Amino acid sequence: MRITGGTASGRILKVPKGLDVRPTPDLVKQALFNSLGDRVVNADVLELFAGTGALSLDCLSRGAAHALAVEKSSRHAQFIRANLEAAAFAPESLEVRAQDVFVALSQLAAAGRRFDLVLADPPYGEKNAGRRSHSLAQRLLDDAALPQVISSGGMLILGHARRDTLDIPAGWREIKALKHGDSMMRFLAPECAA
Repeated sequence: MRITGGTASGRILKVPKGLDVRPTPDLVKQALFNSLGDRVVNADVLELFAGTGALSLDCLSRGAAHALAVEKSSRHAQFIRANLEAAAFAPESLEVRAQDVFVALSQLAAAGRRFDLVLADPPYGEKNAGRRSHSLAQRLLDDAALPQVISSGGMLILGHARRDTLDIPAGWREIKALKHGDSMMRFLAPECAA
């Protein structure tokens, strides 16, 4: 896995061994950042379910002002910090929180924090034909704090498995969807941030 563009393009990132992390594939990242274009430049970025921090680091490489990576596993959070150091970005450019995503969202909303881009590629859910999804991606969309942390004009980019059919709740507007193999990346905006 590597940083796919910007000043640190090609930098190899460390990934924990085992099946605990499913990094966003490089081809999916390239399609994602091609779609975002200049929206990344000077953006304040929040990455949820950060794993290795690859999405945050790619944003910083492409000119984001600051990123906050939230990852529940303290072991994985150490990989994010090591990857930040290896990519030679300023330590203050990336804040890492070893914390549950839903607790972090509640705290960030209460503190009035706002982000231009929220990137989330959580562990994939099961196939759910004929019933509502119980996946982490669906839980994110249903979380009342999530729209509160997105700045006016900001966007959520949510990754999930194609087999995981999500219900887009009222209050969200889908801008576009990218499909690659079993992966989908949805670009969404809260109606209030339009």
